[in-house]
Amino acid sequence: MSAPRTTLRRSIAAAAALPLLAVALTACGYGSDSKDDDAKKANVSAGGKKLSADTVKIGYFPNLTHATALVGIQEGIIAKELGATEVKPSTFNAGPSEIEALNAGSIDIGFIGPSPSINGFTKSKGKSLRIIGGSASGGVKLVVNPEKIKTLDDLKGKKIATPQLGNTQDVAFLNWVSEKGWKVDAQSGKGDVSVVRTDNKVTPDAYKSGSIDGAWAPEPTASKLVAQGAKVLLDESTLWPDNKFVITNIIVSQKFLDQHPDVVEAVLRGSVNTNKWINANPDEAKASANAALKTLSGKELPADVIDPAWKSIQFTDDPLAATLDAEAQHAVKAGLLDEPDLTGIYDLKPLNKILKAAGKPEVADAGLGVK
Repeated sequence: MSAPRTTLRRSIAAAAALPLLAVALTACGYGSDSKDDDAKKANVSAGGKKLSADTVKIGYFPNLTHATALVGIQEGIIAKELGATEVKPSTFNAGPSEIEALNAGSIDIGFIGPSPSINGFTKSKGKSLRIIGGSASGGVKLVVNPEKIKTLDDLKGKKIATPQLGNTQDVAFLNWVSEKGWKVDAQSGKGDVSVVRTDNKVTPDAYKSGSIDGAWAPEPTASKLVAQGAKVLLDESTLWPDNKFVITNIIVSQKFLDQHPDVVEAVLRGSVNTNKWINANPDEAKASANAALKTLSGKELPADVIDPAWKSIQFTDDPLAATLDAEAQHAVKAGLLDEPDLTGIYDLKPLNKILKAAGKPEVADAGLGVK
């Protein structure tokens, strides 16, 4: 066995420090405090009594794969379960900054991808967070320039973007490249395929300029490229059993879970009810998510982007724990993560209590739950 590495390579730690602007923006109230009566209604339910905390601070991304949070907060579904306990939302552009905020107490609960969840848990030696529920599956595609790439084998020698070194899509693409038998240095991105780490906001312009030939990207970035003429070459869901893999789950700081279990349960009930409403009313939910994105970013997504993007995402209460474990092993294989001990990363007891009360099947933790 090779000499132990740090939990993540130094460059990953450096990458985690880059999105400080997002933390600064959220600390200043960007995408957080309500600014008018309608927003206030979404944050505090009319009537109802206050739970054990005055407020609950919830973090998420302004992305369609975080639509449970977008819609749940926009429609007041989460606030309804919290009574007079106020929701204070904050938005982030990347997982590392959201983990920093959780560790600092700037948020209590977060909607976030599997890789930062794993990283946050392992770097804290299992003391910072728990995954308490699922939110979304799918919504990741390999999209390419059809004039340069017509088959998967044509990727060799091309420049393919991923959002960030060591992030969920980066790890997935590196694993796919490895399965093809190709070699890529994970740190530099150089090899049989050039992996170009590019912020999702920049990826469409990079594609348009020709500086990348395609991207392994989450929605709605993938559909933005398709609207520019790119073609979907591979949907990542086809690589997973039952076409399901975790793209967004729900985490909570262990301190907040210990001190305010009633608030955590209320947020989870709100999440379960939101997913139920989304799945029962997909068109209304899509419109609600788009309205939330417009509020946060000042711009809604056009139909040729949001329609295909929305169809590729499944909203689920199941955290799909076995797929998170597999993703951790992909990161180990790529040399980005030491062999982790993920025992205790899940605490699904509150969620399963809610699901059982609703007459729904309980979900599994793949042997990685709190003992």
